[in-house]
Amino acid sequence: MLSAEVPLSHLGPSVLLLLQLLLPPTSAFLGPLSVRGFPGAPVPYHFHQGRTLLADDLFAAYFGPGFPSRRFRAALGEVSRANAAQDFLPTSRNDPDLHFDAERLSQGRTRLMGALQETLVAARVLDHTLARQRLGAALHALQDFYSHSNWVELGEQQPHPRLLWPRQELWSLAQVGNPTCSDCEELSCPGNLLGFTLLTSGYFGTHPPKPPGKCSHGGHFDQSSSQPPRGGINKDSTSPGFSPHHMLHLQAAKLALLASIQAFSLLRSRLGDSGFSRLLDITPASSLSFVLDTTGSMGEEINAAKIQARHIMEQRQGSPMEPVHYILVPFHDPEFGPVFTTSDPHSFWQRLNEIHALGGGDEPEMCLSALELALLHTPPLSDIFVFTDASPKDAFLTNRVESLSQERRCRVTFLVTEDPSRVQGRARREVLSPVRFEPYEAVALASGGEVIFTKDQHIRDVAAIVGESMAALVTLPLEPPVIVPGKPLVFIVDGLLQKVIVRMHGEISSFWIKNPAGIFQSQEEGMGPLGHTHRFGQFWMVTMTDPPQTGTWEIQVTAEGTPRVRVQAQTSLDFLFHFGIPMEDGPHPGLYPLTQPVAGLQTQLLVEVTGLGSRGNSGDSPPHFSHVILRRVPEGTKLGQVPLEPLGPPERGLLTASLPPTLLSTPGPFSLELIGQDGDGQGLHRIAPQPCTVAPVLLELSGPPGFLAPGSKALLTLRITSFSVPQDLDIRISVNPSFAFTSNLSRAHLGLNESAWGCLWLEVPDSAVLDSMVMVTVTALGREVSLMPPTHAFLRLLVLAQTPQVSSTTPDLPFLSSQDQLSASSGPVVTTTTPVFRSSTLVTQGRARGGKAGRPWWGTVGGVLLLLTLASW
Repeated sequence: MLSAEVPLSHLGPSVLLLLQLLLPPTSAFLGPLSVRGFPGAPVPYHFHQGRTLLADDLFAAYFGPGFPSRRFRAALGEVSRANAAQDFLPTSRNDPDLHFDAERLSQGRTRLMGALQETLVAARVLDHTLARQRLGAALHALQDFYSHSNWVELGEQQPHPRLLWPRQELWSLAQVGNPTCSDCEELSCPGNLLGFTLLTSGYFGTHPPKPPGKCSHGGHFDQSSSQPPRGGINKDSTSPGFSPHHMLHLQAAKLALLASIQAFSLLRSRLGDSGFSRLLDITPASSLSFVLDTTGSMGEEINAAKIQARHIMEQRQGSPMEPVHYILVPFHDPEFGPVFTTSDPHSFWQRLNEIHALGGGDEPEMCLSALELALLHTPPLSDIFVFTDASPKDAFLTNRVESLSQERRCRVTFLVTEDPSRVQGRARREVLSPVRFEPYEAVALASGGEVIFTKDQHIRDVAAIVGESMAALVTLPLEPPVIVPGKPLVFIVDGLLQKVIVRMHGEISSFWIKNPAGIFQSQEEGMGPLGHTHRFGQFWMVTMTDPPQTGTWEIQVTAEGTPRVRVQAQTSLDFLFHFGIPMEDGPHPGLYPLTQPVAGLQTQLLVEVTGLGSRGNSGDSPPHFSHVILRRVPEGTKLGQVPLEPLGPPERGLLTASLPPTLLSTPGPFSLELIGQDGDGQGLHRIAPQPCTVAPVLLELSGPPGFLAPGSKALLTLRITSFSVPQDLDIRISVNPSFAFTSNLSRAHLGLNESAWGCLWLEVPDSAVLDSMVMVTVTALGREVSLMPPTHAFLRLLVLAQTPQVSSTTPDLPFLSSQDQLSASSGPVVTTTTPVFRSSTLVTQGRARGGKAGRPWWGTVGGVLLLLTLASW
């Protein structure tokens, strides 16, 4: 796998790929250009010359400055981490077919085409997370071909013309009896390939064993390289210790880049421009995801949802903020679903308009089951809005939904039209607990959302926050994070923020807001000296006049109970974060990516600042973040302050920090606050949209590297490790749809630093629906439940037909299944529906973690070559 950057000078003239991805074919690129209907100044053809190329530059070149690139950057990260994971996942790291090793070149091409086909199918059914994972795997294999084979050594200057065309044979392959390498006892082996014109690749390790006379992969960790002929031919890096053909690394990287561009071109031709842009989430807009209670008392709420959806579609149609996905999940009792997903706003509106409040009327309802379905079908970094007037019947799902919302990084807002202190409005079969809404509070806290209680007469006004939340708002950190009687809440406004909104709800009797100049505004409705105040029952919203004054602001609230205060604003400057474990031993040193830190395990925090390329005047001093503050959630206790260290050039916005051992000593949620300064030296504060959680154990679930076929049996592997204290665990597994499965691991007793391994055999019936998803969830539950929260792993798999045999009559098209050949000209599928689920047959669902391990992904071929591919189309 290639690990170094490729200078743009090695690529020849380039154009703005991002523009070409989205502009119609008639658009020109030879001079200054602008996009009608989109903001921003015209973009010159050579805008990147003499400067480091950033994803944010590409994004701002198309959408104009000020639009958040967070979704685009996150999509690139999903692809690059999936790329890196191929070197570390147990099901893929030692498979020569997935790395073009051991002269298995035809088999490698078959697996490559399979991964691209899975990418295409997953994208067409709007499962773009899975599509990006399979795309990352495909790019890894494709790029390994140029690093692990002798294509470069044969003097080739262009990508292999037949690699992505399955009907054409990979000519001139070395056979078993053809010697390919001579012995080399040095680290650098420039002349060890024998003089021939056959295509070969190196053997790695001992499986399969290297035949006499064959080349090794080479490097410190390749056991086969010590067997004659010694040495190797890989070009993964510029280091002779890892790559005996290090001197050809840049040439291999250039060809890998050009081949990646070919793969992107083919995907784009199959998906169309809009489908391809959705694959890479090239948009600043969130998705519109509604979970609707449809019982008889919900008429006002359903109408409010319809009004807001219609308003969003009318106001944003044709603009950069138009939603690219629409998701609708109805529920009552005992049914929930079906899930309706579409990229067509008119289809969504039509389906939403068919929803009516009918039947039911008693409480509770299957709310969390419906929310789980919505989370599984909603793209990451999205908002989900739940409209209900009932508590959940399925509260046992609370922890699983919390974990899924954090893994998907989706924010959940509950709009509940019932005062929790009163009992009225619905028929009830039993006396309900006054704390029956606590599961909603727990999910909202874990996801960074909120629970807003209101009444029927206010629901339409309160529902207007749906449109505001979809405007890509960031939440500003408050000090202290929770209200302390008599103490004001403090927040910082910097010069990169606009449209600051203060939202409060609860039994509030009075409040005031003070800006840095000492100007006050109290709770009187209407226009004030700082902005406009609206009140809808117990919900208050103060919209500050633009531009807000920079500096320290204060909020003082007087209320009964525990009121909630949230400050949000629009900005392009935000951040993404990930976690990783340093891995120095083994054939692929680097960082093992995690979705959450694990108690007792040394962990790095990785921060990716977004929006640095959309600040308008590039001559301004760039903003920077210096440290991160960690706080326990929800009480806000400060756990530590850790310095951030830059990785690579500062303009890339890549930062790292070592998490303190005290944070990782016990499981539990915590928040991340980034602290820094803008170009003028004023304070910058950003907070992660949702809390993070320290998991008590490391739970790893790996599936087969390819798809599931009807009538087959798939092997999944499971590993559980404890790094903090001994654990007694129960292991629970759920599969949706309810395919039969067997497992050899139901309980585990783990000592300190001990692991338990298990296998899960998943039986795919002959009746399995093609082009459908299978969700597998594994839960590790401590037998002393009060001492250990459950840990969840989610895996999403794709069901496809076996690839048909290619015949002489098959069109010479890349990675097309028989269904693709029939529908290649019909464009991408835009609507999907999943079955209704009943509570009696409820099963768990989930998706794969975005890559278990890899080198630091900003330096891998997945991070660098993907971005250069976008720049060099």
